[in-house]
Amino acid sequence: MSSRFIKAFLFWADWSDSSSSSQRNGIVGETTRLLGNEDRGQRHPDDSLKDEIMYPKSVFFIVLNEFCERFSFYGMRTILSLYLRDVLLFTDDTATVIFHTFVMLCYFTPIFGAMIADSFLGKFRTIFYISILYAIGNIVISVGSAPVLEGAAIPVTMIALVMIAAGTGGIKPCVAAFGGEQFTLPEQEKQQKQFFSLFYFAINAGSLITTFVTPVLRQDIQCLGKSTCYPLAFGIPALLMILSVVVFVCGKTSYRIRKPDGNIVLQTFSVIKHAIGQKISNKGVKKDHWLDHASDKYDSTVIEDIKGALKVAWLLLPLPVFWALFDQQGSRWTFQSARMNGRIGSFTLKPDQMQVVNPLLILFFIPIFESILYPLCAKCNFLQKSIPRIFFGGCLAALAFVLSGIVENQLQATNPIVPTPDQGQLRIFNSLQCPIALNASIKDLNGEINIPSLQSWTVQEINLSENPEIKLSLIADSTCLNGQENKLQKELSIPGGMALSYLITSKNNTLSLEGPFAPDNVERSHDGFPKLRVISNLITNSGEFTLKSEQGNIKSLEISGKVNATEYTTISPGVSYKLQYGKAETTIIELNLEPGGVYTVLVIQKADGEFESQLIEITPPNSIHMLWQMPQYIVMTAGEVMFSITGLQFSFTQAPASMKSLMQAMWLLTVAFGNLIVVIIAEAQFVKSQTAEFFLFAGLLLAVMFVFLFMARNYQYVEVQKDDESEVELPETRRSRKEEEANGNVNDAYESPTEGAL
Repeated sequence: MSSRFIKAFLFWADWSDSSSSSQRNGIVGETTRLLGNEDRGQRHPDDSLKDEIMYPKSVFFIVLNEFCERFSFYGMRTILSLYLRDVLLFTDDTATVIFHTFVMLCYFTPIFGAMIADSFLGKFRTIFYISILYAIGNIVISVGSAPVLEGAAIPVTMIALVMIAAGTGGIKPCVAAFGGEQFTLPEQEKQQKQFFSLFYFAINAGSLITTFVTPVLRQDIQCLGKSTCYPLAFGIPALLMILSVVVFVCGKTSYRIRKPDGNIVLQTFSVIKHAIGQKISNKGVKKDHWLDHASDKYDSTVIEDIKGALKVAWLLLPLPVFWALFDQQGSRWTFQSARMNGRIGSFTLKPDQMQVVNPLLILFFIPIFESILYPLCAKCNFLQKSIPRIFFGGCLAALAFVLSGIVENQLQATNPIVPTPDQGQLRIFNSLQCPIALNASIKDLNGEINIPSLQSWTVQEINLSENPEIKLSLIADSTCLNGQENKLQKELSIPGGMALSYLITSKNNTLSLEGPFAPDNVERSHDGFPKLRVISNLITNSGEFTLKSEQGNIKSLEISGKVNATEYTTISPGVSYKLQYGKAETTIIELNLEPGGVYTVLVIQKADGEFESQLIEITPPNSIHMLWQMPQYIVMTAGEVMFSITGLQFSFTQAPASMKSLMQAMWLLTVAFGNLIVVIIAEAQFVKSQTAEFFLFAGLLLAVMFVFLFMARNYQYVEVQKDDESEVELPETRRSRKEEEANGNVNDAYESPTEGAL
């Protein structure tokens, strides 16, 4: 992203915001000058006026800094839920709780960042210092994911997540507000509004790239003896966070830096406390506003600022529910993706890569909304103000969860049958080269079953209270076992909640039933990969099975004994593998498995040493395609554009000048409490069905948005006020200060944190 790109973006924003050809022509002239053509004589008639207030160059550094920081954050966040579940081995619900607790902290800590920025250090130094902590946290989680720290992975990860949450949260309210302060108001009010769209564009550009790249680094690269590479997947975001700090510091000389206004938060609480005390003690005294009771001690300007801040904060109260839905894209929706089929031709879309749809659509929707939708709505006097846009954005998010509930309902119908505590599951594989006739004393199962050679027979739901013991009668075909007819009687007992497998084989030309092997794992893998095991009947046990992919990746499947069942292993979907045996690497079968399926390869070794094999499907692969999530992502992203960008701008422009960072922090607090709602609902388990949970969230948000609309019915928008230049340290002011400092004429305690150090 370059400065010319930013200026071109601003040209588009101005163009889309113009309503007449004469206005567009003026914008074309000004944009031509901005892009460097002023030396060619192509100048706007009002250039003399425009040159007085140039578009701030500092915005380039702030936007690029945000791009790198968001690349870092979303790269780490995209793979976090799968890392917690698949590497640190937390359950789905626990991983969801940890994920949303982390996100909650990321959006709770901005209040402290705002306090530090507005009260002590100022925005520049706050961003600089806390970004260093942020970068260290990224490095720690990358190092902690390495196998060498496997025993300490959980505590190291938790420490890193706290550092990252403190880092990203600490700078969140400062960066957007710092960018907004680079403009001169009211002259550049329009450019300031465009900055917030550009700022959001940078956020989603970084998110788009990293959401696609980090899952590839996680899954497709093997490192440190593992089939995945989380250290690299976390490490690249760490490098981008370091780059973010460097870029931000490079713009130091061009920033307009507002000095901190004092401890705004403590002052606000003091004013409120004093006003309440005075109101209680002077019951007979009436004031226009209850805060006016503090006028005997505090300046009227301070009181008016607090009134304005509370007016905005009041409207933020219902909004956390939106974020409770939105942030489940990184948890519940990702887990939903893992149960779907991501095959697109020869490419397989990974579950966490589905999140790339959101930033991709954001980059597409922002210009569509700004240049087409909002102008069309304006002609109908509709969606012109912030509050209606926030309301309809929330309604769209509710609709997105209705769609996700419909998808989830269809997915539940495809779930594998997993035995409950009062049920059992039985599989019998036939490794002989002839069919087997089987009779089983299972209630409601009548007649003789024929099991062909190298095939299996399954009963998925056995009521154990009605079938405490199962009597089997097996008869081998007369063509087997040297022409002798063999019979076998066997009694089986299956523990509740288990799925057991047995293998029909022969010993000394006598029919035999081997097993049970380790309980079958019939559930699909968490990451959507196919699962595979080998059941073998060999004449020797002098080797092992290996799976070798077309990319050269090798997995070993340990065996013990001639009749054996290996443990389940996951392999990449859509990738060709060869199952080989022994040092000679004899290829037994070639495999290309579908996402989510559970398979058994039945392998027998004949008397002449040759192998025969058969792939048997235990659990069907994911049958619903991942692209069925597209409608919910499209609707959610449309809601985000209307809700989030508008809310960010609303909380900044409607806040008093002394409380910009504080109000940004309060806006971000709505995200924190939204994630707290998810944690509470996930832990309390109000509903057992995931489908019902999605519908619950949708109904909750829809109701809350109507409450928000009622609360905002009489809201009066604040007009943009002119900047107080006395509170802003301009770049040219700093240059003159440096000259005076060199002569020993200045003694100012407010200094740049990097002067003398960088």
